[in-house]
Amino acid sequence: MKIAIAILNWNGSKLLQQFLPTVIKHAEDAEIYVIDNASTDDSVSVINTLFPTVNIIVNPENGGYAKGYNDGLKHITADVFCLLNSDIEVTPNWLAPIRATFQSEPKTAIIQPKILDYKNKDYFEYAGAAGGFIDKYGYPFCRGRIFNTVEKDEGQYNTTLDIFWATGACLFIRANVFKNINGFDNAFFAHMEEIDLCWRAKNLDYKVKCVPSSEVYHVGGATLNASNPQKTYLNFRNSLFLLVKNAEGNIYTIIVLRMILDGLAGIQFVAQLKFKHFYAIIRAHFSFYGQISRLLKQRQTLAKQPNYFKIRSIVWEYFLKKKKMYKQL
Repeated sequence: MKIAIAILNWNGSKLLQQFLPTVIKHAEDAEIYVIDNASTDDSVSVINTLFPTVNIIVNPENGGYAKGYNDGLKHITADVFCLLNSDIEVTPNWLAPIRATFQSEPKTAIIQPKILDYKNKDYFEYAGAAGGFIDKYGYPFCRGRIFNTVEKDEGQYNTTLDIFWATGACLFIRANVFKNINGFDNAFFAHMEEIDLCWRAKNLDYKVKCVPSSEVYHVGGATLNASNPQKTYLNFRNSLFLLVKNAEGNIYTIIVLRMILDGLAGIQFVAQLKFKHFYAIIRAHFSFYGQISRLLKQRQTLAKQPNYFKIRSIVWEYFLKKKKMYKQL
């Protein structure tokens, strides 16, 4: 089984110098590629000079995470693509459990390892933790992380498990499945495009899994910090995108209820004097309104499956019932 490790880079010269050596050391027989998203720093020259064994693919423009990978992966031949963030530290033998799972489970199309915090290695990392899930209204959460509550890793989620979505920070996908479902949706640009990808795969009866015997450490927020209103904008907008495209049931009722919940989130931002984040939610909704026609057309062409959500409302469980940990759900 040929695995290609593809690292998407945009002006990440320092991150490449910090984390590529470990990836190279523990790549086993996988090939390593850096897909450069039209960087304006010295990333390409750094790779050529310091890492001559790494293959470079240069995209002509910065199309974000989604288009960046869609464009770059067209130039890579492999059985499995590993989409790896540039701020990930891998560990010895991280590829072996992933490879074994793909080889023994033909219906498993997407896998993520356990994602731990590079800065605090006893704790899960926000983006993915030990596998992602979603509620009826499109709010994502993880084994090990619900909203801003991140759990300490005490082995409580060490079982391999079917999950709903795998984090784009370190996502393994069969190359033929990636091509068959037409890769990422370019309209997402960045954030939640991996949830959309996994949702479309699951609607075609493929499995998505977390294999926690493989571990990596993620810095997180190295490209776009959580305090940046643009991240709020993308998360709220893209969540609405993926609901309209993929959710089974009366989508209009789901979207109306989701908008009410977004309004409550906006009120909370105002109460915290985070006015730029409040405005980001408004921008997200207006951008969504302009895309509804396109999204509904996409919806008509995509398969749907019932019971996509693990629980009805993670907002209700977390804020009102005070369930802060996955194992309490």
